[in-house]
Amino acid sequence: MNSPRQRPLSIGPLRAFEAVARRLSFRAAAEELHLTQPAISRQIRSLEDELGATLFLRGTRHVEITGAGALLLRSVAPQLAQLDTAVRHIRSTQFRQPVGVTTFASFASLWLLPRLAGFQNTHPESDIRISASDHLVDFDDPEIDLALRYCRPEQAPPGSTLLFGEVLTPVASPALLQRQPLKTAADLARHTLLEEDDPRPSAEFLSWRHWLQQHAAPGLQPRGWVYLNFTYQQVQAALAGQGVALARMPLVREAVARGELLEPFGPGGRVQSPFSYWLVRWPARRERPALAAFESWLLEEAALTRADTQEDTLQQMARPPLPRKALR
Repeated sequence: MNSPRQRPLSIGPLRAFEAVARRLSFRAAAEELHLTQPAISRQIRSLEDELGATLFLRGTRHVEITGAGALLLRSVAPQLAQLDTAVRHIRSTQFRQPVGVTTFASFASLWLLPRLAGFQNTHPESDIRISASDHLVDFDDPEIDLALRYCRPEQAPPGSTLLFGEVLTPVASPALLQRQPLKTAADLARHTLLEEDDPRPSAEFLSWRHWLQQHAAPGLQPRGWVYLNFTYQQVQAALAGQGVALARMPLVREAVARGELLEPFGPGGRVQSPFSYWLVRWPARRERPALAAFESWLLEEAALTRADTQEDTLQQMARPPLPRKALR
């Protein structure tokens, strides 16, 4: 059995001691801790009795900390600060509402993350966990609530919601097009083409070969090729003026609107893909207000992207296609 000198000190007197030592005033410490001054005095006396040492020299109008008190304060002050930080964190996280999302890296970088601040501004109590991976996550992952994926309609799991379709368009930086203009598909022979190097079935529709076939230039050979694993790398290379990318319009719409990327062939250079972007609900997810709010926000943002794409498609239909003769 521990002797009285070996027992741990209780936290209440230590809190009172730290307040008095910091303020050098029993009255000020009492006001800070919402206690009476006699209560503070009793806690300090109790602590001194346990330690067998005087912690403060009490004068008529002043309080002075002793050597023993200073030694104790050096240990107590940082520990109480650490304890207070932990308590604040625990209390704040009890009211946080996490939402887990899995999606592929390029979609996270180019579409989701640039918009996420809008949701966080209106829902500061929600914490978003994004798992960016090009590999599908198991449905039994308890930290995932929904997935944002890219597939054909027949491949979307039951209960999925269409976000928007796929439109592909050539894009390049203004500086590159100023140096080497692009007026017809034949002009691509003087450019480096940025190609997404992807073994999945969707790659057929993301390839320059498919676009060139659609625009009557199947045998064209560019000045060079740069093969990249991910869509966001392809977009970054285009922004850096390293070549012409065949970009996914829903993922670069804002960059085009800001003039950071240009469509040299306009809406007439766009092609559709049978693949689309989908919201997939996790089977084991737990319904809660934060998740409902996030899903609603996602669908609103997707509707804006879909409206932009539809508007662009209508503009494309209203314009005559690029002359086939010019595209050869």
